[in-house]
Amino acid sequence: MPGPGEPLWLPEDRWWALALLEVEARACRDCGHPSTDTTDPAGEYAYDAEVVRCHACAAGHRRVTALQEQGASTAGLQVHIYRKGAAS
Repeated sequence: MPGPGEPLWLPEDRWWALALLEVEARACRDCGHPSTDTTDPAGEYAYDAEVVRCHACAAGHRRVTALQEQGASTAGLQVHIYRKGAAS
């Protein structure tokens, strides 16, 4: 940590933070790849995909589905997922 009167962010730190924001702003919101690449017509078949299952998200989905099947409202619902046996 910086001492009293020393800046928390140095000019180089600010530069890197701004550069990251620019990269993130130009990325596809779904896949995270650069939009300049993913929207180029020449890249139409340049990508492949793998389907994986997030077991934590699957547990949340099962819990919400069970509530819906019981007739409970899920409006405004937030799902907090935790590993079994871990403190929640």
